[in-house]
Amino acid sequence: MPSRTGRKLAVVTGGTAGVGRATVREFAARGYDVAVLARGRAGLDGAVKDIEDAGGSALAVPTDVADHQAVRRAAERVERELGEIDVWVNVAFAGSLAFFWDTSPEEYERMTQVTYLGQVNGTRAALEYMRPRDRGVVVNVGSAMAYRSIPLQSAYCGAKHAVKGFTESVMTELIHERSKVRVCMIQLPGLNTPQFNWNLTRMPKHPQPVPPVFQPELPAKGIVFLAEHPRRNLWVGLSTAYTILGERLAPAFMDRYLGRKVVKGQQTDEDLPRWGANIDGPSDATEDRGAHGGFDAQAHGRDPVLWLSQHRRALLGGLAATGLAVATAAVVKGAS
Repeated sequence: MPSRTGRKLAVVTGGTAGVGRATVREFAARGYDVAVLARGRAGLDGAVKDIEDAGGSALAVPTDVADHQAVRRAAERVERELGEIDVWVNVAFAGSLAFFWDTSPEEYERMTQVTYLGQVNGTRAALEYMRPRDRGVVVNVGSAMAYRSIPLQSAYCGAKHAVKGFTESVMTELIHERSKVRVCMIQLPGLNTPQFNWNLTRMPKHPQPVPPVFQPELPAKGIVFLAEHPRRNLWVGLSTAYTILGERLAPAFMDRYLGRKVVKGQQTDEDLPRWGANIDGPSDATEDRGAHGGFDAQAHGRDPVLWLSQHRRALLGGLAATGLAVATAAVVKGAS
């Protein structure tokens, strides 16, 4: 059963900025109604306008995803006011740029609660409705750093590793009960988002994503693709591919390289705005920050890895057909 308007319905946590905001726009452009769960009032209002401008129905639910009861109440409200949830996307996170020993226990706990337990809470809320209906898709947003940790982001890396482990466990449990509900993951590279204007930082220069940098619309397209073509895992960004594969092949080399290069590589001399850390409160409460950060000039808008992932069935089918044609030609030639 679709939403009350006859459209499919998606819920996006952290949907006010960055990847979440780009995902909200992509769902709306594809004809979905969208509910947005986040903390910043201005960001929520902006996201609602994006959805309505695309012709969809929107619902903004102020929510701290670290609070499991708040997430559950948000899901209840979405089902009551918009209809049955088809897709739930967990994007919300909180991060930092600081050495582990310069991060307080309270800050560490908060980042873990938002980035890891926020996805646990969202998945739990979604499955409460999807499992009895035996349909629906949950997309948990991960990172290349779920496979290969880097310096200055130990809380974020630890949380993304935990998201991967948690998600894989839930996948197997759904398989066990032969459920048609799908839980998927998507792994992301460095992105041009407002994250670097409002993450906690204790470094001397302005934070920046690890190059190469990609625009947030790319993962948004990947997320919507997963919602409509569910699969276990999807990678976005050539850097995601070589980071994960590099960790598998040469982890000790990766340790040394990242330790020597990536502390400086996550800082820039550019004069960019800082909006205060969003650990305990939103940085888009009074001003809508949108999807993009300050790195448009260097961010890539295309990605061959995502394209190949989206077209792999057609490509494999084409390769199989070519192989069959070659084999047939060889047989015919041999018989003549």
